Amino acid sequence: MPETNRRIVLASRPEGEPRPENFRAETAPVDAPGPGQVLVRVQWLSLDPYMRGRMSAARSYVKPVGIGEVMAGGGVGEVLASNAPGLAPGDIVMGYFGWQTHAMADAAGLRKLDPAEAPVQTALGILGMPGMTAWTGLHNIGQPKPGETVVVAAAAGPVGSLVGQIARLRGCRAVGIAGGAEKGRYLVDELGFDAAVDHRDPDMAGKLAAACPKGIDVYFENVGGTVWDAVLPLLNDFARVPVCGLVAAYNMTELPPGPDRTPALMRAILVRRLTLRGFIVWDFNAQEEAFRQEVGAWLREGRVKHREDVTEGLENAPEALIGLLKGRNFGKALVRVAR
Repeated sequence: MPETNRRIVLASRPEGEPRPENFRAETAPVDAPGPGQVLVRVQWLSLDPYMRGRMSAARSYVKPVGIGEVMAGGGVGEVLASNAPGLAPGDIVMGYFGWQTHAMADAAGLRKLDPAEAPVQTALGILGMPGMTAWTGLHNIGQPKPGETVVVAAAAGPVGSLVGQIARLRGCRAVGIAGGAEKGRYLVDELGFDAAVDHRDPDMAGKLAAACPKGIDVYFENVGGTVWDAVLPLLNDFARVPVCGLVAAYNMTELPPGPDRTPALMRAILVRRLTLRGFIVWDFNAQEEAFRQEVGAWLREGRVKHREDVTEGLENAPEALIGLLKGRNFGKALVRVAR
């Protein structure tokens, strides 16, 4: 039984961009599991944009992390000790363990993984929450039809990359928006997108219009900000917009300067009969098995691909999250906590 648990807690709430001093490393004792519990040694930690929201005290769809509490996050790990039927030492499980090396978890909230089916860390990416976010948001809200144009922002990330690949499998034209030429080449050459647009390009709006000569029928929103400004004029009548994330606004401390654009947005929604719907992945929990079956089959057959951006060591998780929020990651952001 390990004697200590290394963990990273929220030391203070950030104003604007998170900084290293908003986090604090601690050690804590490890106890034996109680009834229905297991002790897990965390191997992989998932880093995701929603974590910035958990650092804020503002009202959201989930309770914020408290000051002094372990930073929230999904993970994969090995059962070291079990006091629950159905789980034994050596089993690999996925759960929301937080930023720590060892976690005491209720067995009822864990999912047992089979390493023979896929690398276990895919349960945090293409076969986990990000993959299900892409699949359910596009399926339920985007509802792409063959021949339509689907545009997705943050297209080189774990959600956006799968959205574009699913769009292609559904017979659509897929256009990805990402930062930098390298990510654009990856989208087109590796993932099969029809076109990629660099959001850093001074003429991003013009390049997007050229890539979407027939307008946009589905826009999967992950970013907001200037990307949304370029997309809105191109939305066709009856376009659908699943709103998954607004990364461009997560570190904002006040509204951007300029006139109130709400009336123009509302007029566009009315005149073009647009559908904008925000969603959280667990809105569609009933579809989890269908998602895993379809995307799992595509992955085994090589019809979809994924990429991982791995940071070594729990102590480096804060800097990795800060970089993620600035778009520095290339693929699914993971921290390898233990081998």
